[in-house]
This record gives sequence, C-alpha cells and structure tokens, in this order.
Amino acid sequence: MDTTGYTPDEPIAAIATALAPGALGIVRCSGKGSIELLSNVFSRPEALRKAGGNSLVYGWLQESAGCAPQKEQRTESPRRIDEVMVGVYRSPKSFTGEDMVEISCHGGVAVVNAVYHLLLANGFRPAERGEFTFRAYINGKTDLTRAEAVREIIDSKTDMSRSRAAGRLAGSVYEAIDGIKKRIVDTLASIEVEIEYPEDEETISDTFNPQELALAARDLEDLAGSWKSEKIYQDGARVVLCGRTNAGKSSLFNALLKEDRAIVSDIEGTTRDWIESWVDFNGIPARLFDTAGLRETDDVIEQRGVERTRDLTQDADLILYLIDASAGVTDDDRAFFQEQAQMQKAGGKPDVPLFLVWNKADKLADASQLSFPEAAACATGTIMLSAKKGTGIDALCDAVSTALQRGAATTRTQAGLGSERQKTAVEEALSCVRHALALTKDFTLDAAVQDLEDALDALGAVTGDVTPEDVLDSVFSHFCVGK
Repeated sequence: MDTTGYTPDEPIAAIATALAPGALGIVRCSGKGSIELLSNVFSRPEALRKAGGNSLVYGWLQESAGCAPQKEQRTESPRRIDEVMVGVYRSPKSFTGEDMVEISCHGGVAVVNAVYHLLLANGFRPAERGEFTFRAYINGKTDLTRAEAVREIIDSKTDMSRSRAAGRLAGSVYEAIDGIKKRIVDTLASIEVEIEYPEDEETISDTFNPQELALAARDLEDLAGSWKSEKIYQDGARVVLCGRTNAGKSSLFNALLKEDRAIVSDIEGTTRDWIESWVDFNGIPARLFDTAGLRETDDVIEQRGVERTRDLTQDADLILYLIDASAGVTDDDRAFFQEQAQMQKAGGKPDVPLFLVWNKADKLADASQLSFPEAAACATGTIMLSAKKGTGIDALCDAVSTALQRGAATTRTQAGLGSERQKTAVEEALSCVRHALALTKDFTLDAAVQDLEDALDALGAVTGDVTPEDVLDSVFSHFCVGK
C-alpha cells in the first residue's frame, strides 16, 4: 500500500468476506459521501439517506435506482441485483471514523461480485490492502499496536494466539506504552523545573526522582523481553516426526491432528515423501511434518524421501524421533543419534530440542525396561506413548510446548509486543532511558534531556504518534483487502 498517494476522502469499497458459496456476503464502503452514493443504487434512497448511525435499512440494490430524472423517463423497472440489508454508520462513530456502510447480501461468488462491481460503476473506487484500518488509524480511531493486532487475529492459528492478539487489540500494549511515557514525561518536567528555577532550592528540593526513570527502564525491559514469547504464538514452530519405517510416525501425525491425514500401513516404506499440517501444542501453533522412514534402501524414490527427511531435521525447531518400543532399538536408530551428537559436539547444529519417543509402549508388559543410553547425549527428554490408543499424547504436548517456550519466559500477565517493529522501537527507548540514568549520576540533569526526548520519540513510533511513511507502508501492505 503506497500511502504517499493516498486520498483519505475518496469513497472506497471492498469485498470483506471470502468469495465462496455461503449464506451471506459482506461488501464494505467508507468515505465522504459514501451513504449518498450508495443511495443512488438503492431501492429506498430516502430511507438510506435519513438513516441514523448504527442502524439497518432493508431494500434492493439495483441499477440507477436513485437517478430520479432518468428513472421518470424510463418505462422499464431498474434491473435488480440483490435483496440486501445495509448497515449504516455515521462519522465519527464508525470503525474508520468516516461515514460507512456495510452491505449484507446473499453469499456466493456471482452475487457478491455483482454488488461490488455495481459500487465501482457508481462512484466508489477499490480499497487498497488494509485501507479501512489505515483510515481508522489516521482518524484517531486506533493506534498502530491495535492495527497490527487486527492482522494477527486474522492470521491466528490457535485459540491462544488469537487470545493474545485480542489482548493487544483491546489496548494492553498501548496502555503499557502510555504508562511508561507518563513516567518519562513527568521526569522531563521535573528536570525542566530544576533547570529553570535553580535559585528556588527550597521549593524544588527533590523534584527530580531517578526512581521514576528506573521504573520506566524496568517496564521497558519487561516489554522488550515479551516479544520472544509472543513470536512463537504468531509464527509457530516447525516440528518434525522422524524415525525408522513402521515406528508409528503417521499414526502419531494423525493422532495429533485428530484426523486420518496420513496413510497408515504395516508395509515398510509407505510414506515416501513428507506431508505437513498445522497442529496445536497447548496453544502454540506448529507445522507438523510426517516424514519418510530413515533406513537404508535400494528404492530410488524412497532414498529421495529419506534425504528430504534429513533436510527437514536440519531446519526443525523441534524433533520427535520415534522408536517402535515392541521392536527395540535398531542400528538405524543408533546411527541417527550418533550423527546428532557428533553435529552438536562439532558446533554444526543449533541447540534444537530432540525428544526420544517410545511408541507402541502399550505392547510391552514392562515398559520401564526400555533403554537407549546412546540417546542420552543429545536427547532433551524421553516420552512413552501409544499413538494408536492415544495414551501419552497429552504428556507429549506438554513436553513439546514447554521446550518450544524455553528461554522465552516472561513475568507479564497481559499480552506483550506484537511485532519485530515494536520490539526494535522499545529497545531503542530502553537504551535511551538507560543512558539518561547514567548521565544523571555523573553530569548535570540537562544532559539527560535529549535522551529522554529520544525515548519518547521511539515509544511514539510503537503506537504511531511518530511514524515514518515507510513504516506505515510496511504495516498496512500486509493486510487483506477489506480490512
């Protein structure tokens, strides 16, 4: 979205629902004169023009319905497009802060497209990506943290990621930033008092309190640290299932997805290429990969599948290595863990959690006798389960979610930062505040003023109070049309 050529007052229209068969479709309009423009193609133009904000008007969309002179000269009735309900929202009490209408028509590709093109032919222009949210931002109806949260909610893949994005949409980050800015502004004010009235020592005694700056630094540290834990809920993780043939990888894949996605067979080499799907590990979204079994084979196609499995393990955020507990440890299993241990020792492999999963444990009379000491050198933990019967799946999910959040713990009870952009700005503000604190110990107070003003500018960039044009382009260009 190129905001440099943006004209806010132009009436815009966009399809806001998926173009697919359904009960309802929604086409949104916003901008100066949008209600009057729509009345020209509405069967009850006066009812629409006089409608109050936050109201619904029933009628038909039809060609040239509001053009009175032409209509009086015509003998035929206007061609009707669809029977609709029109939601009317008056400025400034609307999502964008402008006059808005939302047309609820019958669902389906043909009818929704017909409504949309009728609007374009009668004065509306197509909305750009994220333009509705952008207008809400420039009209003071939202800030950048809330705007980014809108996109996060749309892209969320689990209830937990949606819930955390909803916290940002409700203003949790904005409120935290606002509180920190108040501490810094109060500190600046006290410094200004001491600079302007140095002779009035009794009146201004102890006006400057470094504790306020220390608290601001603490809060900024907390915010900056929250991004690591939030990122996993937004981006998700890559979790790879690997192991020998017939270890039960496809069965576990299906069990975690709660559907029969992968073909399960007793024939070795059934899975010859990887398949993937999104899965929920206690609220953490993950792309789960079911891979070809690791073994020596003369089958050229299966060999290619084994190579792809090894490639996937190199890029994984977490590996689940399955062993058939009823068959025991094989040379292929030992070779895999020896290879992992050697790579870790040589520093050629990042510290990726690797779990040894004993599958089909229900077939053993005494599972405690299972032993694989060679795996201890590089395995993060050991899990026993039966993918077929579903036992041990909860323990697996707990172990995976805990490992994926390792090093990302935060003391925040509310949702943290929602983007890399926010994190960068907060870290810049933190650096400025820390520098200001150091200056107040060894220099006169006026030396810290510039740092504190820079910190306020950085925090303003988080919420959008002070934001370069290229940042706005980056934020809103990733939205879908209609948001």
